[in-house]
Order: sequence, then structure tokens, then C-alpha cells
Amino acid sequence: MKRFIETIKNIFKIEELRKRIVYTFLLILVYRLGCFVVLPGIDASMLANLQQTTSEGLVGLLNMFSGGAFGNASIFALGVMPYISASIVIQLLGVFVPYFRKLQMEGESGRKKMNQMTRWLTIVIICIQGPAYMAAVHNQIPGAAFVAVNQLGWSNFMFNIVSTIILMAGSMFVMWLGERITDRGIGNGISLIIMIGIVARFPYAIVAEFGEKFSTNNGGFLLLIVEIIIWFFIVAAAIALVQAVRRVPVQYAKRVVGNRQYGGVRQYIPLKINAAGVMPIIFAQALMLFPLLFSRWDATRGLAATMSNYTGFWYNFVFGLLVVIFTYFYTAVTVNPTMMAEDMKRNGGFIPGVKPGKKTVEYLDAIMSRVTLPGSIALAIISILPAIAMVFGINNSFASFYGGTSLLILVGVVLDTLQQVESYLLMRHYDGLMKTGRLSGRSGM
Repeated sequence: MKRFIETIKNIFKIEELRKRIVYTFLLILVYRLGCFVVLPGIDASMLANLQQTTSEGLVGLLNMFSGGAFGNASIFALGVMPYISASIVIQLLGVFVPYFRKLQMEGESGRKKMNQMTRWLTIVIICIQGPAYMAAVHNQIPGAAFVAVNQLGWSNFMFNIVSTIILMAGSMFVMWLGERITDRGIGNGISLIIMIGIVARFPYAIVAEFGEKFSTNNGGFLLLIVEIIIWFFIVAAAIALVQAVRRVPVQYAKRVVGNRQYGGVRQYIPLKINAAGVMPIIFAQALMLFPLLFSRWDATRGLAATMSNYTGFWYNFVFGLLVVIFTYFYTAVTVNPTMMAEDMKRNGGFIPGVKPGKKTVEYLDAIMSRVTLPGSIALAIISILPAIAMVFGINNSFASFYGGTSLLILVGVVLDTLQQVESYLLMRHYDGLMKTGRLSGRSGM
């Protein structure tokens, strides 16, 4: 405890770090306040049905990412999801389209162009998602909730147009907050905003689980302690999955320029076991919504019922299998052995015992295929842990923190942020956050 207090003191002794932390907290506070500002023209007291229907499935995932703003019909309802979708599209284009691949190799200037394209694409996506969200709001809440339509005489079309513009402004403002946190705060702004939305649900989940264990004959305090201990070990396993890397040694040739020698050192390429992050779970969850379309016909209604049972065997089996498949797909898209081999060759590096060029590409590809298998299986297990927790009687809200997207985002973002804090401490010759060794985040070597 004494060392922890000393570390906190050291953090606030560094003026730049102190300013960045305070700035980050202030912008996060602005975001959280905005999540409770309901769209103008809607009665906030009639949103109970919308909040109930945004608790499961992909819609529940969107509500989680927006910190509950999606279910509150807030001005920040769409949150950063349009920006994330646009970023994924641009990232995929960088793999398949030569023009975007060229921009990726142009350094800072190419990155600025791609960021600008991402912003424009975000606006396009909002123009699609905004009306779709307003249509869902109209279906889920009573007509009397629309004050602008009933009392001011607006048409539904006019109200939806104005609301879409407000949603667009809200999403762009949230994106701006994230960029400001990244530039002048601590950590990755967009990731922090998503994480804060997830963390905001955690106290409610704990209270709900606590109340359920003590209101009924479900084991009481002892069972609650057991659940928290199990959750602790699951978090530890998720941290191990996020940080695990396969280090590939790279030797750089010696170069003599004048009286100085350059190169001749050995470094490592950290190939992550879980290079795909949380994206396979998100893709799989989106795909698992398609069987619900078959509920319209009597012949396929049984299939739809089976595939919509979140705690059922077949739902989780197919879900886990999709996670494994998408992990391989997204890893193949994001990790480019050809580009890595070209960069090594350009900088005079080579893998000991492997010829440069095609052999290096094949070697790196083979390693990624091997390490992705255990990583994908571990990710699939984590993705279905919330369903297993629900089967054993854990409250739905608390069970969502036993695995899946929420747990992986929490672990990854916290590790990255703490790694940045530790780098400031080490630069000022203070001890790091850990007594022995250094804290390694997702980008750590």
C-alpha cells in the first residue's frame, strides 16, 4: 500500500503527466454528461421499453459501446461506432486496394489522407445509421413520447431529419473528444471512450448480482465471493491472452559509416497470439443475428429459436466456431508478412537461418498460422464465457463481464493506458508501476 501511494505521488509530481490526466478526466466527464442528454423533442420518461430492448444481441453491444446512450435516445446515441466502422473499412481497403496500400506506405502524409477519408466515410455511415436508429426509436417507444410531433406539429419526416443531424453532430463531437484525448491527454481517446461506457455499467452489474444473491436463496455472500474469485482468474487469463507474443529474432547487418558502426544488433518482431483483438467477436455477434430472419416462416422457426437461445449449446458452438474463423480472417487481413519481409530487407535485417524474400514471407506466415490457432481457440472460449456464467445462475449484467467484448476491451485499454503512464515515470527516473519488471501493453515488445 505504501508503494502504491508513493507511485500516485510520483505521477502527480510530473507536471505534464498531471495535466494530461486532468485533461482526460474532464473530457470524459463531458462525454458521460452528454450520454444522458435526450434528443430534443422526445419525452425522456417514456424510454423504458427502448432501454429494455437494447440489452441483448448486437444492439446490446452498441448500447454498451455508447455507455448506455443508445438506449437513452441520447444525442450521443451512435457514439464512436460509425467512426470505428469507417476505420475498419479503410483498413480493409488498405489490404485489397492498391491506392490505399500506397497511402499506408507514404508515412505521415498518407496517414493524414486516410484519416480524412475515414472522417468523410464516418459521415456517410451516420447518414445510414441515423435514420435506421430513429426508425427503431419510433417502433419501440409510444407515439406520445414524441413531443415535437404531437405538440409542435412537426411531421415524422422532419423530426427524423433534424434528429439525424443532431446524431451526426453528437458522433462527430465524440470523435473530436477522442482525438483531443489522444493528442493532449493520456491513452487512446477512442478506446478510452468505449472503455468508460463499459465501466459505467459495472457498478450496476455488481449491485444487481449482490441483490440477487441476497434476495433469494442463491448461496448468499459465500457464492458471491466465489464468483468474484473466478472472475479474477478469468481477467488474469484475458491479460495473458492480450499480452502473449511469439518473438521472432531479427539480425541487422553491420554498416560502417566513417568511424562509426551501425547495425549489427539483434531485435525481435513480436507476433501477437491474438492479433485480431476483439474484432472476431464483434463480427461473429453480428452474423449470429441473421438466423432471426428465419423466424417469419413456420418451417424454419425452430432453427431461429435454437440460434437465438444465448445460453444454448448450438448457439454457443456456432458462435465459438465463427470466432475462430474470423480470427484467422482478420489476422490474415491485418498482419502482412510480405510487407514485414520487405521492411526487414530494406533496413538490412534478416531472420537467422532464413533466406530473405519469399522464404522469409513463408516463414512468418507459417508462424502466424501456428500461433493463431491457440489464440483463436482461447478467444472463442472467452467469447462464450458469459453464456456459461448465465447457465450457472449469474445475473445477465454481471455475466457480460466474465468474457466477450467487454472484458477484452477493458483489459487492452487499461494495459495501454498504464503503459503510457509508466513510460512517463521511467523518463523522469521514477520507479515504474510494478515492483519488478516493466508493464507491457498490447504494443509492447
